Amino acid sequence: MRGVFPGLGFVLQPFHLFHPQKMPEGPELHLATLYVNKVCDGVVFTGPIIKSEVSKCPEVPFTCEAYRITAASRGKEVKLTLTPIKSDDHKKGTSTGQADQPMEVFFRFGMSGYFSLTAEDEIPKHAHLRFYTKEKPCRVLSFVDTRRFGSWHPNGTWQPERGPCVMFEYKTFRENVVSHLSDRVFDRPICEVLLNQKYFNGIGNYLRAEILYRLNIPPFVPARTVLEGLETEDYCENEKPVNKPIAGKKTSDKAKKKVVKGEASDLLRMCHTVPLEVVNLGGKGYSPAKADYSGFVAWLQCYSVDGMKSVQDHNGRTIWFKGDPGPLAPKESKSPRVKRLKKENDQDHTYKKKKGAKSHPESTMKKKVTKKETPKKAKDERQREAGPKRRTKMTREASTPRTRKRREAEPTAGSLRRSRRIAK
Repeated sequence: MRGVFPGLGFVLQPFHLFHPQKMPEGPELHLATLYVNKVCDGVVFTGPIIKSEVSKCPEVPFTCEAYRITAASRGKEVKLTLTPIKSDDHKKGTSTGQADQPMEVFFRFGMSGYFSLTAEDEIPKHAHLRFYTKEKPCRVLSFVDTRRFGSWHPNGTWQPERGPCVMFEYKTFRENVVSHLSDRVFDRPICEVLLNQKYFNGIGNYLRAEILYRLNIPPFVPARTVLEGLETEDYCENEKPVNKPIAGKKTSDKAKKKVVKGEASDLLRMCHTVPLEVVNLGGKGYSPAKADYSGFVAWLQCYSVDGMKSVQDHNGRTIWFKGDPGPLAPKESKSPRVKRLKKENDQDHTYKKKKGAKSHPESTMKKKVTKKETPKKAKDERQREAGPKRRTKMTREASTPRTRKRREAEPTAGSLRRSRRIAK
């Protein structure tokens, strides 16, 4: 099921973990609300909300003969509002056990959550919460979560420990960060602070890489160094954000200092505009059914892009970057990807070197392998076989003089006769 959203000029697909290498972040959750609001516009839902048996999330105690569903997002959370449709029968109280007040259900998508509206006989395999329409044939709005890291909370609220949304609460988001720069959390590297949802609600792993790369900020510099000097109000909000440096052009030390101090760029503004760029990509390059990620892949400049470096931060999350990582980088953190590429290059170099030799590379390799793969047991057996032979030879040599001594000591026949005559 999909719907055309004229206001944004793209086709909405069922919201999914659009790119297999990343988790849903602020832009993806907002696209999920656009999808739900479009496909549920004018649709009436009915009956109880069904939870799968395997899900450990709570039941949603909401039953209504007729209700509507709307959605909203805030950072990395989505809220579904279930609103009963009041009728004359409902006012008279003829229906018992029916909800008469709206209910809000809050969702966190985890690693693989998404919404999908399908026919009743086409419900996805991992649909863990289902809302049924009143029409015939019936359709179902499902919250699908393959890995089951997502969750929902009926009658909940936005999580209080999460800060304002970087996309749609920009003013309060800036105020929240600037007014707390004295907190100890800003002593940490900027790449790690950007994942702190108390201050950067909606920013995730791929967004932090893209934001820091575009501003040419090393990921492991102290966050306070990058953010100090920024104002609570963005007076240049309508100006075009600073893009990444031109390829092949070296940045001077003076320019780098300006970037770090925020004189030539505004990190908080980029945390607002870069996620909106992903929203503007819309469903055009994000079709789970066709597995077409070309639009998103073309948009990426740093995250998981060939030629970029990657290391694990102090929390075990991989950060992609270019150039110097910064003074607070983990000393022993190495990227498996970098190791693998280096290993492959070494093998290629060895082969090329052998190729120039007189002997055939394959025969040389076979000889080496044969020599290397000689079992240790075979060597030991050969030593044991050779050992007794050496000992036998030595025994013969050593036993010869002892035999001569015995023979010299033994009396001859003549001497025995003489001794007998003398005795007589």
